Amino acid sequence: MKLKLGIPKGSLQESTVQLFERAGFNIYVSARSYFPTIDDPEIECTLIRAQEMARYVADEAVDAGITGIDWITEHQAATGEDVISIADLVYSKQSFRKVRWVLAVPENSNYKKPEDLDGAHVSTELVRVTEAYFKKVNVNVSVEFSWGATEVKPPDLADAIVEATETGSTLRANHLRIIGTVLESNPQLIANQGAMDDNEKRTKIENIALLLKAAMEAQGRVGLMLNVDRANLNTVLALLPALQRPTVSPLSADNWVAVSTVLEERTARELIPKLSAAGGRGIVEYPLNKIVL
Repeated sequence: MKLKLGIPKGSLQESTVQLFERAGFNIYVSARSYFPTIDDPEIECTLIRAQEMARYVADEAVDAGITGIDWITEHQAATGEDVISIADLVYSKQSFRKVRWVLAVPENSNYKKPEDLDGAHVSTELVRVTEAYFKKVNVNVSVEFSWGATEVKPPDLADAIVEATETGSTLRANHLRIIGTVLESNPQLIANQGAMDDNEKRTKIENIALLLKAAMEAQGRVGLMLNVDRANLNTVLALLPALQRPTVSPLSADNWVAVSTVLEERTARELIPKLSAAGGRGIVEYPLNKIVL
């Protein structure tokens, strides 16, 4: 069995490869090849633009792939073809958060809200989603496909744009301001029905989804373990935030127990001195690769 897996080429490529690495899969990308190697003999990778991923998954050119909700929605609006969402993966080019497709206009324009754009020209890569957005708000605009560098088109080549952003910094640098949000998007692991009807491929896809989500759950978290006298246990437990509940295990020494938990890494530096003052001993902080909930 070989599972054909699409890896998004472009802005999501590096962060996707890093996520797979944390999940336990090492993907090696060559600048001269669209077929990365992976240290799993059951997987065959292909680099595919995120904009085209849903199409190739739906057409069964690949069994599964990762692309954003934005391009899944755009594909479905264009073709009516469905793909199956296996896992919701909230990460982006720069961070672990969603991206927004926003409606932006020149900062010195008179446009204040989407309704002000009636009769205007809007440039975007996300044409059909944008058309549906303006239809929903009952505004008549002309939506034109942009081949890139969309931010530089207003005011001479377009009145407004719909563009993806994480922080808005690129829009501000091009003297644009946001007047609406068209869509929020994040990557998803998708598959086609043919792959999901194959028991071996379905199991492999579900296992990949499990490990990717486990890697994301571990992001920004650490494990913490310490020993404490039972007399101080309640004080220590009261200090501990936990993913679920701390694990308490008896030690060979009478009246002493081991406590282990998972917490946000940013809280550890303030918490460890408090635990020490409360009687915690042998405190160890350690990194986490995966958390399966």
